[in-house]
Amino acid sequence: MTPTPVSSMLLVLAASFVGSFGAVFLKLGSAKLVDGFWHILNPQLAAGVALFMGSSYFFVMGIRHGELSVLYPMVSLGYIWTLVWSRLFFKEAFTRQKFVGLALILLGVFFVGLGSR
Repeated sequence: MTPTPVSSMLLVLAASFVGSFGAVFLKLGSAKLVDGFWHILNPQLAAGVALFMGSSYFFVMGIRHGELSVLYPMVSLGYIWTLVWSRLFFKEAFTRQKFVGLALILLGVFFVGLGSR
């Protein structure tokens, strides 16, 4: 198989970025669920679902011309975006354990990317 094109990597990176915003909106929308089940129909939850669907579109477009074994691990980069958004939007703490986990994710993505050469 031919090497994974940079355009495919960028599409998957965009998918992880958009998907991380989907998680933020799902959390915002979930706060309204304490008022009963029918509050599941709220704009924040709808936005979260729409962002995850948009993320899936970018992912599908990205994997069409690349190696799945290289591109799929890149989805885990969404955890990095999510850590940043959780700090900005929800004032969640950065901890040493979170940074170690993120470093391991980056290291893993790096090594999987090396394996494609």
